[in-house]
Amino acid sequence: MDNTDNLFHPSLAAALMKLDPEDGEQIMEYFKTHALLTREKALLQASVREQKKLLVENAKLKKDIDQLKVQLQDKQRRRTAKALLSPPPPTLSPAPTTPVNQPSSPAGATASVPSSPPPPSSSSYDRRERQSRRRRGERKARPTSDSLSLEAEPRIDVSRLDLRVGRILSIRRHPLAETMSIQEVDVGENAPRMVVSKLGGKTHLEQLQGSLAVLLCNVKACKLRGVVSQARILCCSTPNDCIEPLAPPTGSAPGDRVTFLNYPGEPDRELQSKHRVWELLQPDLQVDCRGVANYKGCGFEVKGKGLCRAPSLTSCIIR
Repeated sequence: MDNTDNLFHPSLAAALMKLDPEDGEQIMEYFKTHALLTREKALLQASVREQKKLLVENAKLKKDIDQLKVQLQDKQRRRTAKALLSPPPPTLSPAPTTPVNQPSSPAGATASVPSSPPPPSSSSYDRRERQSRRRRGERKARPTSDSLSLEAEPRIDVSRLDLRVGRILSIRRHPLAETMSIQEVDVGENAPRMVVSKLGGKTHLEQLQGSLAVLLCNVKACKLRGVVSQARILCCSTPNDCIEPLAPPTGSAPGDRVTFLNYPGEPDRELQSKHRVWELLQPDLQVDCRGVANYKGCGFEVKGKGLCRAPSLTSCIIR
Protein backbone atom coordinates (compact mmCIF):
# COMPACT_ATOMS: atom_id res chain seq x y z
CA MET A 1 0.00 0.00 0.00
CA ASP A 2 1.28 3.52 -0.79
CA ASN A 3 2.27 5.66 2.20
CA THR A 4 -0.27 8.28 1.15
CA ASP A 5 -3.05 5.81 1.90
CA ASN A 6 -2.40 6.38 5.60
CA LEU A 7 -3.40 10.04 5.19
CA PHE A 8 -7.03 9.19 4.45
CA HIS A 9 -9.56 7.16 6.41
CA PRO A 10 -11.10 4.20 4.50
CA SER A 11 -14.56 5.59 5.19
CA LEU A 12 -13.62 8.75 3.23
CA ALA A 13 -12.70 6.67 0.18
CA ALA A 14 -15.92 4.64 0.49
CA ALA A 15 -18.00 7.81 0.76
CA LEU A 16 -16.39 9.28 -2.35
CA MET A 17 -16.96 6.08 -4.32
CA LYS A 18 -20.60 6.07 -3.29
CA LEU A 19 -21.12 9.71 -4.23
CA ASP A 20 -19.30 9.51 -7.53
CA PRO A 21 -18.63 5.92 -8.65
CA GLU A 22 -17.03 7.03 -11.92
CA ASP A 23 -14.64 9.77 -10.70
CA GLY A 24 -14.30 8.82 -7.03
CA GLU A 25 -11.08 6.94 -7.59
CA GLN A 26 -9.54 9.86 -9.55
CA ILE A 27 -10.55 12.28 -6.79
CA MET A 28 -8.83 10.08 -4.23
CA GLU A 29 -5.69 9.95 -6.37
CA TYR A 30 -5.75 13.75 -6.60
CA PHE A 31 -6.02 14.08 -2.83
CA LYS A 32 -3.18 11.60 -2.34
CA THR A 33 -0.93 13.45 -4.83
CA HIS A 34 -1.71 16.80 -3.22
CA ALA A 35 -0.92 15.44 0.25
CA LEU A 36 2.36 13.94 -0.97
CA LEU A 37 3.41 17.22 -2.57
CA THR A 38 2.58 19.12 0.62
CA ARG A 39 4.71 16.72 2.67
CA GLU A 40 7.65 17.01 0.23
CA LYS A 41 7.40 20.82 0.32
CA ALA A 42 7.56 20.79 4.14
CA LEU A 43 10.61 18.50 4.07
CA LEU A 44 12.31 20.74 1.49
CA GLN A 45 11.69 23.87 3.58
CA ALA A 46 13.12 22.14 6.66
CA SER A 47 16.18 21.10 4.65
CA VAL A 48 16.73 24.69 3.43
CA ARG A 49 16.48 26.03 6.98
CA GLU A 50 19.00 23.45 8.18
CA GLN A 51 21.37 24.34 5.34
CA LYS A 52 21.22 28.06 6.21
CA LYS A 53 21.88 27.22 9.85
CA LEU A 54 24.93 25.14 8.87
CA LEU A 55 26.27 27.97 6.68
CA VAL A 56 26.03 30.43 9.58
CA GLU A 57 27.77 27.97 11.94
CA ASN A 58 30.53 27.31 9.38
CA ALA A 59 31.15 31.04 8.96
CA LYS A 60 31.39 31.44 12.75
CA LEU A 61 33.80 28.51 13.05
CA LYS A 62 35.98 29.92 10.28
CA LYS A 63 36.13 33.28 12.05
CA ASP A 64 37.08 31.58 15.34
CA ILE A 65 39.83 29.60 13.56
CA ASP A 66 41.25 32.78 12.01
CA GLN A 67 41.32 34.47 15.42
CA LEU A 68 43.10 31.49 16.97
CA LYS A 69 45.68 31.54 14.16
CA VAL A 70 46.39 35.21 14.80
CA GLN A 71 46.75 34.60 18.54
CA LEU A 72 49.13 31.68 17.90
CA GLN A 73 51.26 33.77 15.54
CA ASP A 74 51.43 36.60 18.10
CA LYS A 75 52.55 34.17 20.81
CA GLN A 76 55.23 32.72 18.54
CA ARG A 77 56.52 36.21 17.68
CA ARG A 78 56.66 37.21 21.33
CA ARG A 79 58.46 33.98 22.23
CA THR A 80 61.00 34.51 19.45
CA ALA A 81 61.55 38.14 20.43
CA LYS A 82 62.05 37.17 24.07
CA ALA A 83 64.60 34.52 23.10
CA LEU A 84 66.52 36.95 20.88
CA LEU A 85 66.55 39.84 23.36
CA SER A 86 67.53 37.83 26.45
CA PRO A 87 71.22 38.38 27.41
CA PRO A 88 73.59 35.45 26.93
CA PRO A 89 74.60 33.50 30.07
CA PRO A 90 77.83 34.80 31.61
CA THR A 91 80.92 32.72 30.93
CA LEU A 92 83.24 31.81 33.79
CA SER A 93 86.71 33.32 33.58
CA PRO A 94 89.52 30.76 33.70
CA ALA A 95 91.29 30.35 36.97
CA PRO A 96 94.75 31.89 37.11
CA THR A 97 97.42 29.36 36.37
CA THR A 98 100.30 29.00 38.73
CA PRO A 99 103.72 29.29 37.22
CA VAL A 100 105.27 25.92 36.57
CA ASN A 101 108.92 26.88 36.89
CA GLN A 102 109.46 28.23 40.36
CA PRO A 103 112.94 29.05 41.63
CA SER A 104 113.96 26.50 44.22
CA SER A 105 114.65 28.00 47.59
CA PRO A 106 117.96 27.21 49.23
CA ALA A 107 118.08 24.77 52.08
CA GLY A 108 117.06 26.26 55.36
CA ALA A 109 115.34 29.28 53.76
CA THR A 110 111.90 27.94 54.66
CA ALA A 111 112.38 28.56 58.33
CA SER A 112 113.63 32.14 57.94
CA VAL A 113 111.27 33.46 55.17
CA PRO A 114 107.46 33.32 55.85
CA SER A 115 105.38 31.73 53.11
CA SER A 116 103.01 34.07 51.20
CA PRO A 117 100.86 33.60 48.02
CA PRO A 118 102.57 34.75 44.87
CA PRO A 119 101.26 38.05 43.48
CA PRO A 120 99.13 37.71 40.34
CA SER A 121 101.18 38.05 37.22
CA SER A 122 100.45 40.98 34.92
CA SER A 123 99.80 38.66 31.95
CA SER A 124 96.96 36.74 33.68
CA TYR A 125 95.43 40.01 34.90
CA ASP A 126 95.45 41.47 31.39
CA ARG A 127 93.87 38.29 30.01
CA ARG A 128 91.01 38.41 32.51
CA GLU A 129 90.46 42.10 31.81
CA ARG A 130 90.24 41.49 28.07
CA GLN A 131 87.74 38.67 28.57
CA SER A 132 85.63 40.87 30.84
CA ARG A 133 85.62 43.71 28.27
CA ARG A 134 84.68 41.26 25.52
CA ARG A 135 81.74 39.93 27.51
CA ARG A 136 80.47 43.43 28.23
CA GLY A 137 80.76 44.33 24.57
CA GLU A 138 78.73 41.29 23.50
CA ARG A 139 75.94 42.19 25.89
CA LYS A 140 75.68 45.68 24.44
CA ALA A 141 76.01 44.77 20.78
CA ARG A 142 73.69 41.75 20.55
CA PRO A 143 70.43 43.37 21.70
CA THR A 144 71.08 46.26 19.33
CA SER A 145 71.38 44.02 16.28
CA ASP A 146 68.43 41.89 17.34
CA SER A 147 66.20 44.89 17.96
CA LEU A 148 67.09 46.26 14.53
CA SER A 149 66.12 42.97 12.87
CA LEU A 150 62.83 42.80 14.79
CA GLU A 151 61.91 46.40 13.99
CA ALA A 152 62.66 46.04 10.29
CA GLU A 153 59.54 47.13 8.41
CA PRO A 154 58.00 44.82 5.80
CA ARG A 155 57.47 46.02 2.26
CA ILE A 156 55.46 49.21 1.86
CA ASP A 157 53.63 49.04 -1.46
CA VAL A 158 50.09 48.84 -2.77
CA SER A 159 50.03 45.01 -2.76
CA ARG A 160 49.35 45.15 1.01
CA LEU A 161 45.92 46.71 0.36
CA ASP A 162 42.95 44.34 0.01
CA LEU A 163 41.02 46.18 -2.72
CA ARG A 164 37.78 44.60 -3.96
CA VAL A 165 34.83 45.47 -6.14
CA GLY A 166 31.59 46.05 -4.21
CA ARG A 167 27.99 46.86 -5.07
CA ILE A 168 26.19 49.56 -3.05
CA LEU A 169 22.93 47.91 -1.94
CA SER A 170 21.57 50.85 0.04
CA ILE A 171 22.72 54.35 0.96
CA ARG A 172 21.39 56.97 3.37
CA ARG A 173 22.63 60.10 5.04
CA HIS A 174 24.32 59.86 8.42
CA PRO A 175 21.87 61.06 11.08
CA LEU A 176 24.64 62.87 13.00
CA ALA A 177 26.73 64.31 10.12
CA GLU A 178 25.45 66.11 7.04
CA THR A 179 28.60 65.50 5.01
CA MET A 180 28.66 61.74 5.67
CA SER A 181 26.57 58.80 4.47
CA ILE A 182 26.03 55.16 5.42
CA GLN A 183 26.13 52.39 2.81
CA GLU A 184 25.49 48.65 2.83
CA VAL A 185 27.92 47.15 0.32
CA ASP A 186 28.12 43.63 -1.09
CA VAL A 187 31.79 42.62 -1.49
CA GLY A 188 31.19 38.96 -2.30
CA GLU A 189 30.91 37.76 1.31
CA ASN A 190 28.09 36.02 3.20
CA ALA A 191 26.74 39.34 4.46
CA PRO A 192 27.11 42.95 3.24
CA ARG A 193 29.47 45.34 5.01
CA MET A 194 28.44 48.58 6.65
CA VAL A 195 30.51 51.52 5.38
CA VAL A 196 30.56 55.14 6.56
CA SER A 197 31.97 57.57 3.96
CA LYS A 198 32.10 61.28 3.16
CA LEU A 199 29.73 60.86 0.21
CA GLY A 200 27.20 63.26 1.61
CA GLY A 201 27.51 66.98 1.03
CA LYS A 202 27.45 67.56 -2.73
CA THR A 203 26.69 64.00 -3.85
CA HIS A 204 23.33 62.81 -5.19
CA LEU A 205 23.07 59.70 -3.05
CA GLU A 206 20.11 58.18 -4.88
CA GLN A 207 22.25 57.87 -8.03
CA LEU A 208 24.80 55.66 -6.22
CA GLN A 209 22.39 52.95 -5.10
CA GLY A 210 23.03 49.77 -7.10
CA SER A 211 26.32 51.06 -8.56
CA LEU A 212 29.75 49.42 -8.27
CA ALA A 213 32.66 50.88 -6.28
CA VAL A 214 36.20 50.01 -5.18
CA LEU A 215 36.57 49.21 -1.47
CA LEU A 216 39.55 48.86 0.86
CA CYS A 217 38.47 45.80 2.87
CA ASN A 218 41.37 45.12 5.28
CA VAL A 219 41.11 48.31 7.33
CA LYS A 220 40.33 47.90 11.00
CA ALA A 221 36.64 48.39 11.80
CA CYS A 222 36.02 51.63 13.67
CA LYS A 223 33.14 53.81 14.85
CA LEU A 224 32.43 57.03 12.95
CA ARG A 225 29.86 59.20 14.70
CA GLY A 226 28.36 56.18 16.43
CA VAL A 227 28.20 53.87 13.39
CA VAL A 228 30.74 51.05 12.87
CA SER A 229 32.45 51.24 9.46
CA GLN A 230 33.86 47.92 8.17
CA ALA A 231 35.54 49.12 4.96
CA ARG A 232 36.54 52.23 3.02
CA ILE A 233 35.15 53.37 -0.35
CA LEU A 234 37.94 54.78 -2.52
CA CYS A 235 36.97 58.16 -3.97
CA CYS A 236 38.73 60.70 -6.15
CA SER A 237 38.46 64.32 -5.09
CA THR A 238 39.53 67.76 -6.29
CA PRO A 239 40.69 70.75 -4.22
CA ASN A 240 37.18 72.28 -4.44
CA ASP A 241 35.71 69.22 -2.64
CA CYS A 242 34.22 67.55 -5.69
CA ILE A 243 34.04 63.87 -4.69
CA GLU A 244 33.02 60.76 -6.63
CA PRO A 245 33.73 57.04 -6.03
CA LEU A 246 36.06 55.14 -8.36
CA ALA A 247 34.25 53.05 -10.96
CA PRO A 248 35.37 49.43 -11.64
CA PRO A 249 35.52 48.26 -15.28
CA THR A 250 32.43 47.00 -17.09
CA GLY A 251 31.64 43.37 -16.30
CA SER A 252 33.06 43.47 -12.77
CA ALA A 253 31.24 41.61 -10.01
CA PRO A 254 31.18 42.04 -6.21
CA GLY A 255 34.23 40.35 -4.68
CA ASP A 256 36.56 40.79 -7.69
CA ARG A 257 40.11 41.66 -6.59
CA VAL A 258 41.75 44.88 -7.76
CA THR A 259 45.45 44.19 -8.38
CA PHE A 260 48.56 45.91 -9.75
CA LEU A 261 50.74 44.37 -12.44
CA ASN A 262 54.05 45.72 -11.08
CA TYR A 263 53.25 44.95 -7.43
CA PRO A 264 52.30 41.28 -6.96
CA GLY A 265 51.73 39.81 -3.53
CA GLU A 266 49.01 38.95 -1.03
CA PRO A 267 47.41 41.74 1.05
CA ASP A 268 47.64 41.97 4.83
CA ARG A 269 44.88 40.25 6.77
CA GLU A 270 44.33 43.57 8.58
CA LEU A 271 46.27 46.84 8.28
CA GLN A 272 47.80 47.75 11.64
CA SER A 273 47.35 51.39 12.57
CA LYS A 274 50.85 51.60 14.07
CA HIS A 275 52.41 50.78 10.67
CA ARG A 276 50.46 53.60 8.95
CA VAL A 277 50.46 51.71 5.64
CA TRP A 278 47.46 53.58 4.19
CA GLU A 279 48.88 56.97 5.15
CA LEU A 280 52.22 56.14 3.51
CA LEU A 281 50.64 54.86 0.28
CA GLN A 282 47.92 57.47 -0.19
CA PRO A 283 50.12 60.24 -1.71
CA ASP A 284 50.96 57.89 -4.63
CA LEU A 285 47.30 56.95 -5.32
CA GLN A 286 46.12 59.30 -8.07
CA VAL A 287 43.89 59.67 -11.12
CA ASP A 288 45.86 60.62 -14.22
CA CYS A 289 44.90 62.98 -17.05
CA ARG A 290 42.96 60.19 -18.79
CA GLY A 291 40.88 59.46 -15.70
CA VAL A 292 42.64 56.13 -14.92
CA ALA A 293 43.28 55.28 -11.26
CA ASN A 294 46.92 54.30 -10.64
CA TYR A 295 49.66 53.81 -8.05
CA LYS A 296 53.01 55.22 -9.18
CA GLY A 297 51.83 54.91 -12.78
CA CYS A 298 50.56 51.31 -12.42
CA GLY A 299 46.80 51.08 -13.02
CA PHE A 300 44.09 49.68 -10.75
CA GLU A 301 43.21 46.48 -12.66
CA VAL A 302 40.49 43.85 -12.41
CA LYS A 303 42.11 40.94 -14.24
CA GLY A 304 40.46 40.09 -17.52
CA LYS A 305 37.99 43.01 -17.24
CA GLY A 306 39.97 46.25 -17.41
CA LEU A 307 41.08 49.28 -15.41
CA CYS A 308 39.30 51.29 -12.72
CA ARG A 309 38.53 54.91 -13.61
CA ALA A 310 37.07 58.10 -12.23
CA PRO A 311 33.59 58.68 -13.67
CA SER A 312 34.27 62.31 -14.69
CA LEU A 313 37.29 63.73 -12.83
CA THR A 314 40.92 63.78 -14.04
CA SER A 315 44.31 64.66 -12.53
CA CYS A 316 43.20 64.38 -8.92
CA ILE A 317 44.00 62.44 -5.77
CA ILE A 318 42.44 59.24 -4.42
CA ARG A 319 41.43 59.03 -0.79
